[in-house]
Amino acid sequence: MRKLTYCIATTLDGFITDPSGGNPFVPGGPLVPAPDYVEHLVEHYPEILPVMAREALGVTAPGVLFDTVVEGRRSYRIGLDAGVTDAYPHLRHYVFSTTLGHSPDPAVEVVGTDPVAKVRELKSEEGLGIWLIGGGELAGTLYAEIDELILKVAPVTIGSGIPLFGGKATYDPHHFTLTESVVLPSGALFLTYSR
Repeated sequence: MRKLTYCIATTLDGFITDPSGGNPFVPGGPLVPAPDYVEHLVEHYPEILPVMAREALGVTAPGVLFDTVVEGRRSYRIGLDAGVTDAYPHLRHYVFSTTLGHSPDPAVEVVGTDPVAKVRELKSEEGLGIWLIGGGELAGTLYAEIDELILKVAPVTIGSGIPLFGGKATYDPHHFTLTESVVLPSGALFLTYSR
């Protein structure tokens, strides 16, 4: 059984982006990474780098944790707005949306049905893990299906924005065990928790 991992960048106060839902990694955004953060991603999580970053950094390493990525329409829209129809061509790519209709890229499958049912189907397959990139609304919908959290915590607070689980998750405490922690010189944290 494959596991669903919510691997997401977040602020200290639990937001994945600003209130507008824009790309948090652009200059002026709340989560612009320091060089040591990028180096850590390249070494330990090469598959979560989008194609533009992989090309710019010369990353060709295959996935070590994930072979599939799932995301919501708003997260996918960030790439589309930048002219990228498939930011993760090295992974099987699913976008959950009831409004997007057809996929603008033949390698990206748009799923208009129940995200929980689709993720359960994906989990039953053989292969590496499934990466939930976001956003918060989809993470809230898939809250009970999340087996692992990898929180890339930036040393910044923003006060308000899109929370880790959007407004969709219902109150249902899940206990996780810290299995790995890395503190970078820049102050960023990589925290891995298993349920």
